[in-house]
Amino acid sequence: MRPVLLVTSHAPPDRLPSFAALDEREGVELALFGGRLRHGAVTSAPAATVRQRKVFALAASGRYRAVICGTGGRVALPAAYAGARRARVPFVLWASLWAHPRSLAHATSYLPTRHLYAHADAVVAYGLHVAAYVRRHGARRIHVAPQAVDPDFWSRPAEAPRRHAGFQAVFVGRDDHEKGLDVAREAARIAGVELAVVSGQPPAEVRNGLAGSDVLVIPSRRTATFREPWGLVANEAMHQGVPVVATTEVGAAAGGLVRHERNGLVVPPEDPRALAEALTRLRDDAGWRAQLAANARRDVAAFTPAAWAAGVSAALADVGASPGR
Repeated sequence: MRPVLLVTSHAPPDRLPSFAALDEREGVELALFGGRLRHGAVTSAPAATVRQRKVFALAASGRYRAVICGTGGRVALPAAYAGARRARVPFVLWASLWAHPRSLAHATSYLPTRHLYAHADAVVAYGLHVAAYVRRHGARRIHVAPQAVDPDFWSRPAEAPRRHAGFQAVFVGRDDHEKGLDVAREAARIAGVELAVVSGQPPAEVRNGLAGSDVLVIPSRRTATFREPWGLVANEAMHQGVPVVATTEVGAAAGGLVRHERNGLVVPPEDPRALAEALTRLRDDAGWRAQLAANARRDVAAFTPAAWAAGVSAALADVGASPGR
């Protein structure tokens, strides 16, 4: 059985269980580009680091029964598509975007990317929001592979929960403009609540920060070059039983994981007063907060590496590239 080639620029530790689950189902070889800092420890699936310009030769080699490629990288994506066409094997696009970047540099890639949406043999989407976007751009045979983290690790009790106040919100991520930390800080000031910030820490410390908090805030904003594709920290928090307050610009909210007044709250972006109101509601109603937390654990249970792998397998089956074919 020939394996499937999966080309990606981003293989952090949280994604490795998903890749392992797909390898168990399908037999996969990973081609990783973008530098070692973007990738976690070696997964159980065979993996090699490649330069983007080498992707064409790899995809065209005839060693694979299908080629899957994500939307990252200026050269790797068209090279993977062209290589699959040369080898006459199905090409599956793993799509993350739900808005094309609007910078001048990205303007030149809009039409080629739209061509790929329409001509890929199948598309695997991060969530319902991405599926709707690629459908509007001509994609066919669309399958959703729900974003997942390692449920065993993230649902495990934290070793040393970090709590600094009776009610604590937490922000996890980079202090970059698109992540909206400035909005979270202003909202916490208005609401008079403690905001813990966890940035650049190993997974165990992130889990400690989540476990010691009452709510996770994901205040991402849209910029010319960024629209939050998902936000895996939402999955991590919900496995810990922490409800999420996210803006409408967060993929995990638009894609169906974070649900307003079910397992968290969804607020407009760039609006610290709306975020402050959400924090105040959660602080002042402990019973409702506990119900949201219980729902969060329950709802995220379906977002597993096995479910992600099943979504990708469904796309491969749809284009006749299942292992038995």
